[in-house]
Amino acid sequence: MKPQLIITRYGEIGLKAKTTRKHFENILIKNIKNAFKKEKIPNTIKTQKGRIYVYTGEINIAVKVLQKIFGITSVSPAIEVKSDMDSMIQTAVEFSKEKLTSKNSFALRVTRDGKQGYTSQDVAIIVGDAVVKATNASVNLTKPDFILYIEIRNDKAFMFIEKTPGTGGLPLGTQGKTLMLINSSPSILAAWFLMRRGCKIVPTVTDDSLKKIVESFLNHWYAESPIYIVKNKDSYYQLYKIASEQQCETVTVDYSIDDLSMESLSTIRNLKKHVKLPVLTPLIAIEKDEILKKTKEIGLTV
Repeated sequence: MKPQLIITRYGEIGLKAKTTRKHFENILIKNIKNAFKKEKIPNTIKTQKGRIYVYTGEINIAVKVLQKIFGITSVSPAIEVKSDMDSMIQTAVEFSKEKLTSKNSFALRVTRDGKQGYTSQDVAIIVGDAVVKATNASVNLTKPDFILYIEIRNDKAFMFIEKTPGTGGLPLGTQGKTLMLINSSPSILAAWFLMRRGCKIVPTVTDDSLKKIVESFLNHWYAESPIYIVKNKDSYYQLYKIASEQQCETVTVDYSIDDLSMESLSTIRNLKKHVKLPVLTPLIAIEKDEILKKTKEIGLTV
């Protein structure tokens, strides 16, 4: 059965106070729409209590895009049906016939929100029994070959078979701006960590070749920012001017625990003194080997 929509989940946003949560959710939806517009993916977006439903005919491409949007913890291509028992049984049986044979085992994972006149356990028993009769597959609740998820929300039920991880974190743009000093892969990794915490970055690079790499990085993660070239890393007046123009609240550098020296500490002191902003060091507690591993994970090759 062909999925009709993508269930999009977020994590930390759900822990915020109601007003903040709604604000962050709106920014996340805006980021999704901007990314889809860039990729020319037609879509309709609906929301409901901790969920964002993305309706599109380009499911596979849309999933790959959503995985790169900060703030999204997981996505699931799904089928939407009415939440009455007959509709769920019919769809679950059709779904299962495509995936199961008598040699397979399966399990249902049912969650429910709202008032429907039945419990999640009722659904698991009744729908599960119908699947067994239709496929002759066995039930295995601990290590099944196939899992069918049924998420019931009021008068609708959503059925899906996978939860694809997202990038997580907070939506880009929910926090302030940081002036990002970039001269290597670790620099871009430091930027990635700040972006994952919701910060917009304003990159400064030391030459044109780095500018192209940073442009590619920003495009990959659906982030937009002007990129500045500051050829002398000690040009504190230029950095101050850029930070002021872009209304940055911090400066970020890529120093790790292996980089700590009198020179690096002097650079941090000078940045604080001349750029007049707090200096962030997101890689400070990470060793070089771990930094290299993480840069490869997110596809960085500077």
